[in-house]
Amino acid sequence: MLNRRLLAHAAVAGILTLSLVGGVVTAQTATTRVPAEVQAGTYKLDPGHGKITWQVNHLGFSTYVGQFINVSADLTLDPANPSASTLTATVPLTDVAPNDDGLKRHLQTPDFFDTAQFPIATFVATSIVVDEDDATEAEVTGNLTLHGVTRPVTLEVEFNQAGPSMGNTYKVGFDGKATIRRSEFGMSYGLPAIGDEVELHIEGEFVKQ
Repeated sequence: MLNRRLLAHAAVAGILTLSLVGGVVTAQTATTRVPAEVQAGTYKLDPGHGKITWQVNHLGFSTYVGQFINVSADLTLDPANPSASTLTATVPLTDVAPNDDGLKRHLQTPDFFDTAQFPIATFVATSIVVDEDDATEAEVTGNLTLHGVTRPVTLEVEFNQAGPSMGNTYKVGFDGKATIRRSEFGMSYGLPAIGDEVELHIEGEFVKQ
């Protein structure tokens, strides 16, 4: 009798183990790189996996690289009609991270961002156009407000993948890039020795709400 009970318990444990393993495998393989298969709905940027890296020519000697962190963004996805999707983002300029305390303080003065008057930058998408030849790529045009100036900016965006992630969440991931001229936003300090063109590289993982 004891042996039968032990065998029964072992069998149940084996079934549960296989079920759990099967569930993990399913979760790991249930991602997609096909935009049309992404779940529609509202998403928020995961602050731990979303940032903007910027780079600018520094006196011709190097390309200086820094980041904006603690970016927040809201995304509404409509895979069946991508042009109906929406995106808004807020960048706290006091959280610029140039890896140099002195430069961080300088960037917040009126020479650059003037964060006392303009503590945040915002981006609001006005147009989303998917590439006809590659549905994983799109041009996202919107209004960037920076240093009290609002101008249109176009992001070249690439869809990475979507699917289950850690913590029982569903995520969608994108990379993006754009180039702006800081002088067009009223920041001309150091020109032309310090570059006018600023390249922006954006990485974002959005969590479905």
